[in-house]
Amino acid sequence: MKTPQSRWQKSVTLKIPFHDLDPMEICWHGHYVRYFELARVALLQSIGYDYPKMRASGYAWPVIELFIRYAQPLHYQQEIEVRAFLTEWENRLKIAYQVLDRATEKRLTYGHTVQVAVDMRNREMRLESPVILLERLGLK
Repeated sequence: MKTPQSRWQKSVTLKIPFHDLDPMEICWHGHYVRYFELARVALLQSIGYDYPKMRASGYAWPVIELFIRYAQPLHYQQEIEVRAFLTEWENRLKIAYQVLDRATEKRLTYGHTVQVAVDMRNREMRLESPVILLERLGLK
């Protein structure tokens, strides 16, 4: 996977803690979802549309798809950078992720999530993103 092209991107830096290790002394695969979430929240905050603002605008944005490719394991105290890139926004939010080693900048993991807008008044999924998202992105 090449680095996604997006004008909306954000990254977070993390250090793998001991409690994230599995019995094989590598980072347990389930923790990567949390690392993606930390980068996603930073990205959404940077456009001014994080989860409290989504709720206030009347929409929930559940994750309906998650993909992760584990190319290299993460180890105790390894410093990583998790990058999030907004790649689709018209009908859904698709966010691509890369996990890189901070020292070498080698890509260790990549993936994506897909979220859809759900109108909280009637619990119906929207087939297009609400105007509020497009406004936050500076597209309306």
